[in-house]
Amino acid sequence: MKVMERSRQDEAVQISRAGVSLGLGENWHQFALLMAVTVFVGGMVGLERSVLPLLAESEFGVATTAAAVSFIASFGIAKAFANLFSGSLSQRFTRKRVLVAGWLFGLPVPFMLILAPSWGWVIGANLLLGVNQGLTWSMTVNMKMDLVGPRRRGLALGLNETAGYVAVAAAAFLTGIIAKEYGVRPEPFYLGIALVALGLGFSALLVRDTKIFVQLESERHPPRPSSLRQSFQEITWKKPHLFGITQAGLVKNFNDGVAWGIFPLFFASRGLELDQIAVLASVYPMVWGVLQLATGWISDVTGRKPLIVSGMVLQGVAISTVGLTTSFGGWVAAVSLLGAGTAMVYPTLLAAI
Repeated sequence: MKVMERSRQDEAVQISRAGVSLGLGENWHQFALLMAVTVFVGGMVGLERSVLPLLAESEFGVATTAAAVSFIASFGIAKAFANLFSGSLSQRFTRKRVLVAGWLFGLPVPFMLILAPSWGWVIGANLLLGVNQGLTWSMTVNMKMDLVGPRRRGLALGLNETAGYVAVAAAAFLTGIIAKEYGVRPEPFYLGIALVALGLGFSALLVRDTKIFVQLESERHPPRPSSLRQSFQEITWKKPHLFGITQAGLVKNFNDGVAWGIFPLFFASRGLELDQIAVLASVYPMVWGVLQLATGWISDVTGRKPLIVSGMVLQGVAISTVGLTTSFGGWVAAVSLLGAGTAMVYPTLLAAI
């Protein structure tokens, strides 16, 4: 009986695979749903880009810059570990289940930010937000790559990151404008309640798991078995090109942390109003997001290295320019340049790794 049952299951799998093919055009409907989910994921991060560094001082009396940006450290640590284990978790529990779990971690975040009686609550909210981002963003990336196959990964990642970072920009701008009109709490974070509800609903009810696509590609291109220990060795000392990609990703994320946590405080210290800070906080991810439509595809054609190297140089020039400039127009140009450099680097690093 067990043999017959297994035979029927194998036959059903073969029949279902007959109607499955890799490609963006063939799977546009699921790809579009995942793009929508990525918008909600990006919006959750954008909630904090304009107002949270300023909230530290105005609401909680946090005096030092190091303490004011401690929420970024908690976010980064949680996201790093969630990223580290999200792949193995998706192999064990499926990508869709990990995606839904990521949204469940994000569910309390806007409520904690609204009700926080102390800065420690904000740190806790960002630990949950880091897990949310590590699981949900990783899964939307992986699921899109599952759908399109190996030939168009740069394009898929460019589209994914465009959706995510345009949403970051939009949320950063909206929360800044709301904060200017109504104050830094609680009104700006009501948007987060809508984003997390939509993200969870789309992920649980509409998105389909991509396991069958992973199996199809694995049959065509059998993966080499690799443990976490082996992977760590390869990206540190065994394979210099992988170490270079990882190191560049570390620097890119460091640059983003500076833009997220330090820039709003710097601009406020130079006398800018909250709505002006909101514009600057949104221009950077907006340029980054839009240009990724092109840079991901270009890296498929020209190779990854030219975009990574030139984009890193551009980021360094942009951050230096922010520090040397004293006018609003100059800062707009500088953060736009930073967005362009990041757009060249970010999807290309993901596709390369």
